[in-house]
Amino acid sequence: MTYLAEQAAESASTFQTFDIFMVLFTILIVIGLVRLLLTRPRKNMFAIGFAVVALIIFVVADAKMISGW
Repeated sequence: MTYLAEQAAESASTFQTFDIFMVLFTILIVIGLVRLLLTRPRKNMFAIGFAVVALIIFVVADAKMISGW
């Protein structure tokens, strides 16, 4: 009987409500990056680089988070 309880504990979902906010922040970063890239006269390269780094970090964190669900 303990074997079934151990399997149930291992297969429990790790979903938390903060996960929703992580996905929403990732979407906001994508929107911000697209808006930065669409500016015509002069592009802020520092802001674009910062957004790209933040997006990479959040996408990796989201992938790790979703794989744990």
